[in-house]
Amino acid sequence: QQRRQQRRGAMQSAVLLALQLPGAHMERGGRRRGDNDDDKDKEKKEKGRVKRTIIKDWKTRLSYFLQNSSNSAKMKGKKGAKQHTYFRPSPEEAQLWSEAFDELLASKYGLAAFRAFLKSEYCEENIEFWLACEDFKKTKSPQKLTSKAKKIYNDFIEKEAPKEINIDFQTKNMIAQNIQEATHSCFSAAQKRVYSLMENNSYPRFLESEFYEELCKKPPITRVAQAT
Repeated sequence: QQRRQQRRGAMQSAVLLALQLPGAHMERGGRRRGDNDDDKDKEKKEKGRVKRTIIKDWKTRLSYFLQNSSNSAKMKGKKGAKQHTYFRPSPEEAQLWSEAFDELLASKYGLAAFRAFLKSEYCEENIEFWLACEDFKKTKSPQKLTSKAKKIYNDFIEKEAPKEINIDFQTKNMIAQNIQEATHSCFSAAQKRVYSLMENNSYPRFLESEFYEELCKKPPITRVAQAT
């Protein structure tokens, strides 16, 4: 019995000695503390890579939208009409978009940027519906008004529409009845709902996005050497 106690004591001493050796500190699950630091570094690098990818994707989408807008303006413009080209806004202009949602929508570049942002969040149907409603309200011909009303309904309102927006059942039913004799106010309730949804949810996220922050940054001042 005395020998057994001696053996137990020797084993306990050996275990304690092993725990005190450098590099022997292990966390739960058999992982070293240094491994955790490596994982954190990898996670930071991965997040940085994802952010860069998102910004690059937004820039690509934005260029695409601006190019399409410019091309459509050229095709629709009459002979001798001025052609509009959209340039990157100054940081001061971009900062104005944060003052009100309407300021953002009133800017051609701002609208394209916001649309690209919504596309990255897979909810671009909201801005597309809002734009379709704005175009609808400008329509003067009764025949065109009816055909456009049916198209908007088929694209955005009916169940399982390709770009179905998130509105309540009662509003959908009301629209279905109103488009039978289309008026300019057919989609007013739904448009207000979608506008509020964008203003209160997507718009604040856009203002906090990396892409918007980059637009608001002032370019670094470069010194130009004077000719002697």
